Amino acid sequence: QITSLVRRAALTQNDNHFNYEKAHNFKVHTFRGPHWCEYCANFMWGLIAQGVRCSDCGLNVHKQCSKYVPNDCQPDLKRIKRVYCCDLTTLVKAHNTQRPMVVDSCIREIEARGLKSEGLYRVSGFTEHIEDVKMAFDRDGDKADISANIYPDINIIAGALKLYFRDLPIPVITYDTYSKFIEAAKICNPDERLEAIHEVLMLLPAAHYETLRYLMIHLKKVTLHEKENFMNAENLGIVFGPTLMRPPEDSTLATLNDMRYQKLIVQILIENEDVLF
Repeated sequence: QITSLVRRAALTQNDNHFNYEKAHNFKVHTFRGPHWCEYCANFMWGLIAQGVRCSDCGLNVHKQCSKYVPNDCQPDLKRIKRVYCCDLTTLVKAHNTQRPMVVDSCIREIEARGLKSEGLYRVSGFTEHIEDVKMAFDRDGDKADISANIYPDINIIAGALKLYFRDLPIPVITYDTYSKFIEAAKICNPDERLEAIHEVLMLLPAAHYETLRYLMIHLKKVTLHEKENFMNAENLGIVFGPTLMRPPEDSTLATLNDMRYQKLIVQILIENEDVLF
């Protein structure tokens, strides 16, 4: 619990600038005209492929120097062309937000008018309308209009939120932590299992941790209206398990074997969000 408090304090101490660590996304680049390395300030020799450029922030360095550049990439919005399918940390750093604004916008809308909607998150909205919402976020960012005037069916907004999580190149529960979460879920003793899950949560990158924390607080609110929406933590675990976590290797067998543990992890995170985060 102490580590969670420290983590949360670190995340909220400076609300105007979220200092999440992000590695640079270097690609070999051919520069026109003379160019100097922005790390060592020396000249980049050669006619082609003289160095590397970060495709998220535009930093230009020697290939050798790229190994020593700290994880301080600050993505430039002009370079980030879309919202969906974009790495989560890259997106929040580009927009300088604590969490992806898609998550904030959709959850705000759902909590305003959808918490009592029967089968929330289980009932599907029309696919083409969900695609419309996705395009609106990609085009307009946080100015996308997802109000009841445009999308009266709340299942469309819920579907757009689930699609955002499914489209992430690295899931909210990252590939690096996936097997550790599955192992934690297999522990029989409930207290030990909770402790193990908490330890693995601490390994998540800050932007992933914060997004997961915020989503679990929301899903806990959904379960408080179970009498109307018929969605308890177990039902939500079935829906969100495969959405929030995917095995690193794309194996159907691994996915099938892990499904009950994916469900259990999300169920435990919802039921114990006040203790775990």
